[in-house]
Amino acid sequence: MMQPLQGSFVALVTPMFPDGSLDYKSLYSLIEWHIQSGTSGLVVVGTTGESSTVTVSEHLEIIEKAIQFADGRITVIAGTGANSTQEAIELTQTAASLGANFALIVTPYYNKPNQEGLFQHYTKIADSAEIPQILYNVPSRTACDLQPHTVERLSEHPNIVGIKEAVSDPERLNQLLSISEKRFDQKPFYILSGDDSTFNSLMSKGGDGVISVAANILPAEIAQICNLNLNLKLDEAQELNKIFTTIYELLFIESNPIPVKWMLERMNKIEAGLRLPLIPLGNNYKEKLLNEMIKLKLL
Repeated sequence: MMQPLQGSFVALVTPMFPDGSLDYKSLYSLIEWHIQSGTSGLVVVGTTGESSTVTVSEHLEIIEKAIQFADGRITVIAGTGANSTQEAIELTQTAASLGANFALIVTPYYNKPNQEGLFQHYTKIADSAEIPQILYNVPSRTACDLQPHTVERLSEHPNIVGIKEAVSDPERLNQLLSISEKRFDQKPFYILSGDDSTFNSLMSKGGDGVISVAANILPAEIAQICNLNLNLKLDEAQELNKIFTTIYELLFIESNPIPVKWMLERMNKIEAGLRLPLIPLGNNYKEKLLNEMIKLKLL
């Protein structure tokens, strides 16, 4: 039986040492912290996990280690997207064989397929790998937009079980929610926000949860906002969510995951490792972030 995809799923950073090598001891500690904080699941080697700068063998090793460390105590969603359909198939099949609970598959970046190309890309992956799969649409990063009419066609596939949508247009989100409602009698099709600033609004209208960058630094708080929404305590969720409006914006003051990794380093959760072409947070932003972290008692 598939776990429900509801609540706070952290878009987990990949901890690295200052030389860029992988830090599995810190990864273990982060996973323990999320389990204790009530996070619903981990998304490993997604965009925030620097999937674009790790090698294929490292990518698979991070998934394997996360599954080992989680040890069945928390859902593991493996980022397995690629702009080559064949590479995405291989990553997804391997994630399934390693024991990931779900695969998160971003739209193919850079090569700009049309809607039929996207439909065929996702269908071929879903046909090739026996693991529940989540579509991921983030056109601001990929130059490729998965439209709701294509999502509706894909939602019919038994292995495609939801979407992470990072376009925060209310009309788009309403269309996705209605696709989910239509499918409800046959199978769940989960609608997850990919945008910290607007996830509470989506959940208040019936969305299932969020894949969150902010949950890296606020695991218990983002989980609580999700739980309040899922229990229809919408006013309480809104009040709590308001407290974090500024931090949601500051997390994207430079390219993700530069700010969130800097904050986690200040919180003594990880070391200061990033891989080029990402570089450390600019000095001109540090005071703003520090002030907000102090205000939220993160330090």
